[in-house]
Amino acid sequence: MAQISDTNEPIDVDAQVGRRIRVRRQILGLSQAQLASAIGVSFQQIQKYEKGTNRISASRLYDVARVLSVSVSFFFEAIDDPAPGQTGPQGADLLLGDPMRRTETLEVMRCYWNLPSAAARASFLGLLRSLDRQRGHEGTTGGPGKG
Repeated sequence: MAQISDTNEPIDVDAQVGRRIRVRRQILGLSQAQLASAIGVSFQQIQKYEKGTNRISASRLYDVARVLSVSVSFFFEAIDDPAPGQTGPQGADLLLGDPMRRTETLEVMRCYWNLPSAAARASFLGLLRSLDRQRGHEGTTGGPGKG
């Protein structure tokens, strides 16, 4: 897992937080410039946060979370804390196989949130659950989930 250091260089957690900022921003259909304007920084600074090249302060992360309508903990959800004395995943391994990184996941999320009503979203979710159950009963394989 990431070590606490005395330097200001980004660590793996910074890259993870940046990836989660990018994913959520894209799900909401916001540009880097729109997010930057909402929190009072340049779009270049958003790029640096998203790439993990610059660390984001706690207060700025709070602002980002507010604009992206998530809790601050959202940015840390894919990080597993190892037990004391054990090492955890590093760098790119943090999100290896994470379906939230897939383009199709972002597309599904955009479609879902662009539906005009809660009833339409409930129907969409019901359809997805029905398809997932059918896939599970048919014994198909491939991809995450049942199979």
